[in-house]
Amino acid sequence: MHALTKTVTNYFPTNRHFAGLIVVFVGSLFCLWLNTSLDVWSHGRIIGLSSLTLAILIGMILGNTVYSSFAEQLHVGVTFAKGQILRLAIMFYGFKLTLTQVSSVGLSAVMSDALVLTSTFLITYWLGTKWLKVDKQTTLLIGAGASICGAAAVIAAEPVIKAEAHKVTIAVATVVVFGTIAMLLYPFLYHLGWLQPWLNAQQYGIYTGATIHEVAQVVVAGNAVSPEVGDTAVVTKMIRVMMLAPFLLVLSFALTKGSNDQGNKPSVMSRIQQVKVPWFAFIFIAIVLLHTWVPMTASFERSMVILDDVLLTMAMFALGLTTHLGAIKQAGVKPLILGAIMFAWLIVGGGLINIGIASL
Repeated sequence: MHALTKTVTNYFPTNRHFAGLIVVFVGSLFCLWLNTSLDVWSHGRIIGLSSLTLAILIGMILGNTVYSSFAEQLHVGVTFAKGQILRLAIMFYGFKLTLTQVSSVGLSAVMSDALVLTSTFLITYWLGTKWLKVDKQTTLLIGAGASICGAAAVIAAEPVIKAEAHKVTIAVATVVVFGTIAMLLYPFLYHLGWLQPWLNAQQYGIYTGATIHEVAQVVVAGNAVSPEVGDTAVVTKMIRVMMLAPFLLVLSFALTKGSNDQGNKPSVMSRIQQVKVPWFAFIFIAIVLLHTWVPMTASFERSMVILDDVLLTMAMFALGLTTHLGAIKQAGVKPLILGAIMFAWLIVGGGLINIGIASL
């Protein structure tokens, strides 16, 4: 009970946090406004750009210029935004999902998501650690972003992996670069007629939702074919997002290294006892269930979605502020090579998985 009380208390900011939180909050509101304004000013030509992308980019610019002069006063609040506010954002993400969405696309979408997620993450881990020799934390973050839901998955995995800020930024960069390319490439290949022999419009929607990184990118790639395909793609993507919570639990277990004095292989029970359960992921599932079964007004749902957008953007802005370009340069090109290889896998391997499931 004491541990639970302490955990809950940690989510209440103190006077020390306010300066940093105000800066992060104002920065997130600016990024949300800029994202909407860019879409209006360009008449929709700037596609697939999200407030999360803008937040980390603008945060990095400020973090490597003026922020250093104020870092001492703002650090505590900014760190709070990267930690506790991030976890709150993942919990409230559940207001964007319902179990009803799963039933609307059928078992094929669930199977595609599960197989793409598992294969992508395992291949990323093997290639990153065994072949390219990318550090383990960066590899795990890139795998999470590619296999589940882009930047949101990366920052959700960060508390479990305990990765440094610049590694999170590198992983997010792979999502931005290759997800944007996929968003434009998929409908281009479809309209050329290269995908029709293998996938009909409905199956293309499932393929898109199961293999493209970000939700915003899936929206663009799906609706480029038709609104109906766009709906199928987004629902498939949302099912993939719902797999985030069990993924985090399995990842936490996998990262736990039990040991004993004799150096023997630890028992399963000893490892389970050491697992640092990502409890915020279970609250995420609970909110999805509530959103499914408990009647909610449209205005309340809209408010919760807006709140979650603000919280996620705050976390990304804080991440950008604490990311130093020198640390990214030290990482080299290998993480980008890994991201590129997994991008190719999602197109080809993800396509084969979807073709195989469609033929059953």
